[in-house]
Amino acid sequence: MSIRDVYIVDAVRTPIGKFGGALSSVRPDDLAAHVVKALVDRTPDLDPARIDDVCFGDANGAGEDNRDVARMAVLLAGLPTSVPGVTVNRLCGSGLEAVIQAARAIALGDASVAIAGGVESMSRAPWVLQKPERAFPAGHQQLHSTTLGWRMTNPRMPAEWTVSLGEGAELVADKHGITREQQDAFALASHQKAAAAWGKGLYDGEVVPYGDVDLARDECIRDTTSIEALAKLKPSFRREGGTVTAGNASPLNDGAAALLLVDEEGLRETGREPLARVRASAVTGIEPQLFGLGPVEAVRRALGKSGRSFDDLTTFELNEAFAAQSLGCLAEWPELDPEIVNPRGGAIAIGHPLGASGARLAGSVAHQLAAAGSGTGLAALCIGVGQGLALVLER
Repeated sequence: MSIRDVYIVDAVRTPIGKFGGALSSVRPDDLAAHVVKALVDRTPDLDPARIDDVCFGDANGAGEDNRDVARMAVLLAGLPTSVPGVTVNRLCGSGLEAVIQAARAIALGDASVAIAGGVESMSRAPWVLQKPERAFPAGHQQLHSTTLGWRMTNPRMPAEWTVSLGEGAELVADKHGITREQQDAFALASHQKAAAAWGKGLYDGEVVPYGDVDLARDECIRDTTSIEALAKLKPSFRREGGTVTAGNASPLNDGAAALLLVDEEGLRETGREPLARVRASAVTGIEPQLFGLGPVEAVRRALGKSGRSFDDLTTFELNEAFAAQSLGCLAEWPELDPEIVNPRGGAIAIGHPLGASGARLAGSVAHQLAAAGSGTGLAALCIGVGQGLALVLER
């Protein structure tokens, strides 16, 4: 069986909204439908009935996104009911996992045209109540927030595995001797690069604002922040000697992203030039408390599969869950030129709507390669509970 080439024809995303911000009134299934419809509308030569599958990542899935949000997006976007949809969950890597799964289906000939993406509304993530162990309990019951992190944890899990995400970032900082000052400088650069990219119009062809919501660009970018302002913030997870703050970590966010993937036949039907071609991917595991270093081995494996090296990379989108974990990964890739990492800003400034982030990264890499005209790009994320995921694209 021959493996088919897989092309990314287009990639779109919403502006990323802050927690409780401009997109908090929008259901996650509506956010997903919006980016799906935008992709279809931007490719008028493609018959929507030709879409073989829609694959979406969604990390929480406990609220309005609970019943296969990919299929809900298909229906709400007005696509033919013959178009199926599947939702996947690899936590923070869910959106990238969706892209990889769709690309794999096309490569193997199971599909010719697919949409892949991700969505998350952390603002609208509900509280959940477990059923009692026995009927008619007399005492109070506990509600669990599904916004982020561990909940209803299995007591058999070792305590060192179930530390908070922020404490995990502190452990990475400990491991690599990363200072508070280094983290704040990294965060400031993220905001500066994101603000500059928006100012230059680099996101104009990628971002599709949602309806009549007043949000034209990513809501968490702070154009005027400074090292002095970041230095005033208190540590969020360790009272004594802590280095991770709200300023050098990604915020809580809402948003959606989607990509159109095709084989050669599908490409002809779109009548468009592709942004990039899928080259290789890899997923790896690591100790759960060191989740922030998850991308280290995944990136190396993906590059190895692609026959490429760090020297071949034109651009690298690394999800900035925390400045500490990003810097920890960079410390373990001494061959990598840090200047090509997140050239248009990262998640500390842009935001990290869990299930959508991986698709945002892949789409950004594809658009950057198209703008450059040629090159090799990479998208990678750390994943809670100890995983890493990476995708290599080329043009």
